[in-house]
Amino acid sequence: MAAKTTLNAKNLEALGAARLAELLLELSTGNAAAKRKLRLELAGEASPQQLAREVRKRLVSIGKARSFIDWQKRKAFVDDLEAQRQAIGKIAEVDPKEALELAWRFLDLANSVYARSDDGSGAIPRVFAAMLADLGGIAAAARPAPETLAETVFRAIRNNDYGQFDGVIELTAPGLGEPGLARLESLLENALQPADAEAKPRAAGGLGGMRDHEAFEQQYRARALRRALQAIADARGDVDGFIARVDAETQRVPGVAADIASRLLAAGRIEEAWAAIEAGTPKPRRRDVPDEFTLVETVGGVRLGSGERKWQEVRLAVMEAKGLHEAAQAFRWSCFEAKLDAGHLRDYLKRLPDFDDLEAEAKALAQVVEHRDVHRALFFLVEWPALDKAAAMLSRRHQELDGDAYPLLTPAADKLAGKQPLAAMLCLRAMIEFTLDKAKSTRYGHAARHLATCASLSSAMTDFAAIEPHARFVARLRAKHGRKYGFWHQVT
Repeated sequence: MAAKTTLNAKNLEALGAARLAELLLELSTGNAAAKRKLRLELAGEASPQQLAREVRKRLVSIGKARSFIDWQKRKAFVDDLEAQRQAIGKIAEVDPKEALELAWRFLDLANSVYARSDDGSGAIPRVFAAMLADLGGIAAAARPAPETLAETVFRAIRNNDYGQFDGVIELTAPGLGEPGLARLESLLENALQPADAEAKPRAAGGLGGMRDHEAFEQQYRARALRRALQAIADARGDVDGFIARVDAETQRVPGVAADIASRLLAAGRIEEAWAAIEAGTPKPRRRDVPDEFTLVETVGGVRLGSGERKWQEVRLAVMEAKGLHEAAQAFRWSCFEAKLDAGHLRDYLKRLPDFDDLEAEAKALAQVVEHRDVHRALFFLVEWPALDKAAAMLSRRHQELDGDAYPLLTPAADKLAGKQPLAAMLCLRAMIEFTLDKAKSTRYGHAARHLATCASLSSAMTDFAAIEPHARFVARLRAKHGRKYGFWHQVT
């Protein structure tokens, strides 16, 4: 049984309303965020109209602010935004029209907020994305006149500088209906004509400087208007209308071709889908241009260009729809070989008869360990997982590792440490040596921790095979980098 001094709702209720009120006033003194939250609660208890007035007042205040939102202020600001969003949700339960007007006001703040913040965590964008997601339901409940809603959506699209209104047409399409979609289409068409007229001469002129920037801005806005017109076509289920908004040259871009083909396929127009996806076939990469290998810090993995990956997936769907099952399997294998794409290999293996899949997997893994890019191969083997294969490959090819590839090597070492400690040590050593060779003093702390991990892993090892034992590795580091006192101090 919890003690009476434990902080929980039941014990606090025992203090009584009067004492709790005193404590809240005391705690909120000098805390503007706490006071705002209390005012919102009081306003909500008073009436929806009072709550709406409090929210509107706060939104106006945020819109007028000019101070920079740094990382220290970010959490309080995000909490404030989220409180306003939740209050709008409460208002929507009794007065959706008022809530809709406040939701638009909220989203209109995004441009000014983003301009005075640098949020690498994504916390601020997540609140605006949540508000946009709420907007569809609020608009459906408020039921504004379709033409009025269309004009509001049009203004949002024109002011979508940071992508805060991406998807707004899809969300509001039920409320727009055909009258609203027609009105929005007319507004977009009228805006697109002068945007195209200005963008083309500027883009062709190559005037440089400010005019180049203006040309880019015009092209960007023209593309945004076309995407909005495509969204209207999608809302109508009009595949041909969607395609008509894409010029012939752009239709050959792999990601765009995939968008077109997927819509044709969904409409049952299989042969047209095949023609569209084939028109977007990516151009073969020159042999002297290395494959792109992007290390993603949060995952430690490979990020294939989204347009090319989408093109591959849609092409496979069209091939299956055409009954080209063997050709689809061959394409899956070629996609795996080109980029060591695990997803394509798994799909390939799933479609093989029993036992054939084991033989094919063994063949695939044999190709992986010999792949020209050791980093791509290491990522594949660790994620598959085939840790024994990864360890065997590293014992032969560890000299090829780039110690700067820490977003890959750090998680790889973590996953290998349990069953393949020697392979984990090789990953850690690559990062240590890169840090010291390049005198990356800001990483000395990480390198010191990696060296301590190597010592811990080596303590339980009796056989280093052909790999340099830990004591000899440390001695070599001291001989070569003994004067890097900032590093050795952290090791000590």
